[in-house]
Amino acid sequence: MSYQNFYELDVYIKCREFRKTVESLVKTSIPNKEKYLLISQITDSARSITATIAEGHGRFHYQENIQFCRIARGSLSETLEHLICAFDNNYISKEILQQMKSQYDICLKSLNGYIAYLKRKKNE
Repeated sequence: MSYQNFYELDVYIKCREFRKTVESLVKTSIPNKEKYLLISQITDSARSITATIAEGHGRFHYQENIQFCRIARGSLSETLEHLICAFDNNYISKEILQQMKSQYDICLKSLNGYIAYLKRKKNE
């Protein structure tokens, strides 16, 4: 596999799409009274996913990249929890939560696959 910039990685592309969807959803679905609470938390956690993938990629060491991908995976799960909270507060519908869960599953699978790839490369 030839060198790729972080923004060319399949995992980054999928997680970026998830982040963009979350940010769009927040703007249209969550009331302004949550601006400094839920909106801020969900936006920060969603942005952390792609930022952490980029940071890990920039370390140029497999083990560090693996660790940053694990952190990104945690931010992905945190974002889903915030979406569940938005659902629990009747800010988003069950259908929207299910759509976001589907995107979450795609990102999680991609992150886990990338971590497995990095582990294999590290052990070569």
